[in-house]
Amino acid sequence: MDINILKEDQVALLSHLISDAQTILVTCHKSPDGDAIGSCLGWAEYLRSLGKDPVVIVPDQYPDFLTWLPNTEKIVRYDKHREKCDMLLKIADLVFCLDFNTPSRVEDMQQSLVASPAKRVLIDHHLNPDVPTVLSISKPEASSTCELVFRIVWQLGGFSRINKQFAIPIYCGMMTDTGGFTFNSSNPEIFYIISELLTKRIDKDRIYRNVYHNYSEDRLRLMGYVMYEKLVYLPEFHAAFYTLTKEEQQRFHFIKGDAEGLVNIPQQIKGLKLSISLREDTEKRNLIWVSLRSVDDFPCNKMAEEFFNGGGHLNASGGRVNGTMEEAVETVNKAIQAYSSLLKKS
Repeated sequence: MDINILKEDQVALLSHLISDAQTILVTCHKSPDGDAIGSCLGWAEYLRSLGKDPVVIVPDQYPDFLTWLPNTEKIVRYDKHREKCDMLLKIADLVFCLDFNTPSRVEDMQQSLVASPAKRVLIDHHLNPDVPTVLSISKPEASSTCELVFRIVWQLGGFSRINKQFAIPIYCGMMTDTGGFTFNSSNPEIFYIISELLTKRIDKDRIYRNVYHNYSEDRLRLMGYVMYEKLVYLPEFHAAFYTLTKEEQQRFHFIKGDAEGLVNIPQQIKGLKLSISLREDTEKRNLIWVSLRSVDDFPCNKMAEEFFNGGGHLNASGGRVNGTMEEAVETVNKAIQAYSSLLKKS
């Protein structure tokens, strides 16, 4: 099966860039998820197999359920070590931008990233990339950035040299960005890739447990509270949404990652097409984080762009509302009304 994605000139350029670079950084978007962290860790491990010593920099905290991944202790957080990261960006030869399509996705790190004299390479699966690069590997049809990292390493002939340290985060990122391979994962090549990762003797069942069975009691009670008390079900629109305020997060001792997957649960309702989560930021005033999930051909990415200052994939997107929770709910109702003709279709 042919899983190569690069043209011959891209292979040559990428190999040359890596070979020539002395200081290499690997970074991803703010609030990194499994795909962002997995692709960074996997790509960094490949670079180490070539004798390089890359530094993984992430804008801020990532979920607790990813801290078990190999080499997470080597990750440098920009929000905790700003001076060090700014210095590294000033002296770097090469920066790999993984799992984001625009510089604003790194937020506070944006100015330093854009100002860096380093050459930049993008590896991403989001639409309409505009990161200034010398090489952009953008494949929106891919299930995840981790899938792209695997394909690139495979095409560069590096798969035989890597081990579990590469295979575990790559499988984890593919798994989390497809909801355990329940969406955006019907391409048979994905399962060929999985079969090859399994040859590295990874325990895929343990990876699943480490991610999805690794929450606190508080998170489980939060999930029950949200589904019972907060879920608003709109059967005429085949849609549902819920709100989660700052006070409610404090009540359930919310930590980074506790909201992960909650927006998917309403999709278990028969016939539901759209699920939306509204979560109030715990530190900034008048900022509501929005997550959208849909099924089949409903374009929640278009809704995110039009109403929530965001975007993403057809069935999994995100954004924000700069305002109060009441204003966010009002925006949700407007968005659902605007897309009512698509939502009402059986």
